[in-house]
Amino acid sequence: MNLSFQKLFYVIATVFALFAILVLAKSILIPLSVALLISFILYPFVKKLESWGVNKAFAAFLSIFTVFLIVGGVIFFFSTQIIKLSVEFSNFQDSILLSFTDITLYINKNVPFIQDLEKNELFEWLKNWLTESTGALVSKSISDTTAFLAGLLATTVFTFLILIYRKGLTSGFAEFASEDNRAKVLKMFKSVQQVGQKYLLGMVLLVIVIGLTNSIGLWIIGIDNPFLFGFLGATLSIIPYIGTVLGAIIPIVYAFVSTNSVWMPMAVAILFWAVQLVTDNFLTPKIVGSSLRINALTAILSLIVGAVVWGVAGMILFLPFAAMLKVVCEEFEALKPVALLIGNQNYQENEEKESSVHKWFKKA
Repeated sequence: MNLSFQKLFYVIATVFALFAILVLAKSILIPLSVALLISFILYPFVKKLESWGVNKAFAAFLSIFTVFLIVGGVIFFFSTQIIKLSVEFSNFQDSILLSFTDITLYINKNVPFIQDLEKNELFEWLKNWLTESTGALVSKSISDTTAFLAGLLATTVFTFLILIYRKGLTSGFAEFASEDNRAKVLKMFKSVQQVGQKYLLGMVLLVIVIGLTNSIGLWIIGIDNPFLFGFLGATLSIIPYIGTVLGAIIPIVYAFVSTNSVWMPMAVAILFWAVQLVTDNFLTPKIVGSSLRINALTAILSLIVGAVVWGVAGMILFLPFAAMLKVVCEEFEALKPVALLIGNQNYQENEEKESSVHKWFKKA
């Protein structure tokens, strides 16, 4: 087997150049990526409107406007609960600091880090630190809000342009291929669009199911604002692994502070654990897993690389992009090994072969 160092150098240089582009141009690429996924899910609606004789631009505008109405309605539904929770948080601030102080003192007592650490001194230090950090936090919130609004505007514009110029874009990219392969390239674009559409629809369905289940469970336990915490945890579960934990910690801390009881937070923790157990083992493989068809190693690497490159947005976007990359690689002979590394088909085939061998030995 001959190893071409020239080709290896080109591959490594291409990977580094790709990462550099992703990092340096993320302010443009993140809204463009989100717009691409949104256009995938809005495409059937726009196509239906166009079949009814609606103008292409107006159909794209109506589809985006419908999304804004739905999102705005959800925000309006939870706005009163969010305002109420923000008022309660200011009242619970001392309770949270006292709880954190007690935990810190307990740890320091058993594993001493600081000698002669007193509760009142630690409490006042934490309170002063929180007060001093408020100004920086407000300033950062303003800058983050400005960046979010700019990204939202860019995403809306990109989505509108992709929807109205979708045929020209696909035809233009297909022109890069030879005339014999253009039909295959257009079929590949269709498969990529279907993967993104199924993933987004599956995630929306999962958020609704998990949110309703969490909310009903929190309502039975007796937590205030159950629908807010239930759907907050469901929405955060879009971020693989980390989002699920964060979505459970928030209501657990709220239950601990608001009730001063150990059993209530334990009940909330058990509820979120049970819902996540059922979701990971039954719902996600059926709803989302069939559209992704990538192995667990690829999913974890997508999560890590996405977090390093684009932060939270990358953690959400890189998973469906990995599934789309698999579809693209399957259409090119030179990239089919990459598709095998990303997908789970090869793993499942090996499992089936092993199980058939085990059955043969048992019969023998």
